[in-house]
Amino acid sequence: MLLDEPFNQVDTSFREGLQHDIRQIVKDTGLTVIMVSHDPAEVLSMADELLVLKDGEILESGNPKTMYQNPANLYTARLLTNCTVLTRDEAKTCGLKTKAEHVVIYPEWIETVKTWTNNDWEIKQVLFKGCYEDLLLEHKGITIRVLNDQFGKYTEGARINLKLHKWLEY
Repeated sequence: MLLDEPFNQVDTSFREGLQHDIRQIVKDTGLTVIMVSHDPAEVLSMADELLVLKDGEILESGNPKTMYQNPANLYTARLLTNCTVLTRDEAKTCGLKTKAEHVVIYPEWIETVKTWTNNDWEIKQVLFKGCYEDLLLEHKGITIRVLNDQFGKYTEGARINLKLHKWLEY
């Protein structure tokens, strides 16, 4: 069965239940389903195997969790999450030592701390997203997105430091 953007026009409250129902039907029947989607959360939660296409060619395929955590290339990393991509020079400005052309940082790999680095990041925006806040931070012209679950702790204009737990190099 081919599903082309099957949840695109479905209300959020109904979408999750429908996704669970479809996964269960596929599991119970053994039906093979090809699903086309531009929603990373949707494909990561629905797929047993993920194929990334670019210009009509398969760029990467595999287990969604593995591909999310360690994408083989920059294109896949950008496709699967709202990550920050830094050039080598920008990464060095942020205190990262790398020889790679690009560094990719996922928002969940960054921790806000009172001390650790000499980087002084300004909070440009605090976006309430329901179960978390999206912080947009800036340092020397570089913008990074950070997830925060400590509601109300940060305000726009405040300055904080960051601790980076992981990054990818391409």
